[in-house]
Amino acid sequence: MRRSKTLEKLRSGRCARVCGMGHYLPFYIRYAAHFRFDAIWLDLEHRAMSQREVQSILAMCQQHDIDCMVRTPTQGRTRLYRFLEDGATGFMIPFVSNADIARHIVEAVKFPPQGNRGLDGAGLDADFGIEAWKPDSTYLEDANQQTFVVGQIETAEALDELDDIAAVPGLDVLFVGPADLGLRLGEGGDLDAAIQAVADAASRHGKAWGIAGGTPEQLSRYRQMGAQMLVAAGEFALVKVLEEGSKVLDETVE
Repeated sequence: MRRSKTLEKLRSGRCARVCGMGHYLPFYIRYAAHFRFDAIWLDLEHRAMSQREVQSILAMCQQHDIDCMVRTPTQGRTRLYRFLEDGATGFMIPFVSNADIARHIVEAVKFPPQGNRGLDGAGLDADFGIEAWKPDSTYLEDANQQTFVVGQIETAEALDELDDIAAVPGLDVLFVGPADLGLRLGEGGDLDAAIQAVADAASRHGKAWGIAGGTPEQLSRYRQMGAQMLVAAGEFALVKVLEEGSKVLDETVE
């Protein structure tokens, strides 16, 4: 089974490099792998793709040896582990506001004894059965060891429940969704204090934490605070390429 680059970084105390993608852009996967990103954050919460498109993206991530972290639109048990069977390496779960949600996700995506994931063994993650069905197979152990769960901290309730959430076995990363969390804290809220609270809870419970976006200065500060998952790119940055191209043409074309 393919080894997770994200988990390799997290387990060695380093920082996983993540870029976002929400559209069907095969070339983007190759570019992300080429520029040494560890994972692609595939956003299916806010973007729509067909099942076959998702399967194709997951297969291309496997081909180019880059993790695919799916931000899933569902918490349904069988649908979650089907993403893994199709080749996903991990999950970014929105709105993990309490420990019950975190425990539900872990139970759904981990094989016993860690969870209650259903066994098939014929998916891409098991090399379509070649890995799972051989007599000395370690597929079950490998699947539990090489897949990860990231819980997004995006609500005031989640901040109140941070220690209980962080204590859930099998939850690997506490991830600050700064836009949603800032929106829900309101104008009087202190987002910086909330981010520090997430970092502290992660440290207390031996978990990694991460955050999206920000300026280079902000990302550097988050890394100094111990962040081990930083999202610093996405396909929407292509708007800058088009903007610059348009400026060049404005200067060149009458």
